[in-house]
Amino acid sequence: MARRCDICGKGTISGSVVPRKGQAKKKGGVGQHIGVTTKREFRPNIVSVKALINGTPKTIKVCTRCLRSGRVEKVV
Repeated sequence: MARRCDICGKGTISGSVVPRKGQAKKKGGVGQHIGVTTKREFRPNIVSVKALINGTPKTIKVCTRCLRSGRVEKVV
């Protein structure tokens, strides 16, 4: 199952985990030291919703931002 919103097309994107050690200079330390970065995945908040598509109820995968903004009309 693809993690992609059927309305806006929002999907997973990759990023990095950046571990930091030490106290920041701003807080009186000698500065932060960055460790080895590893890849991670940012996943969207996607839910399955029964919605009206062209007048017929269908189950679609929608991100919660599209639900909140009213782009999708849920079927009760």
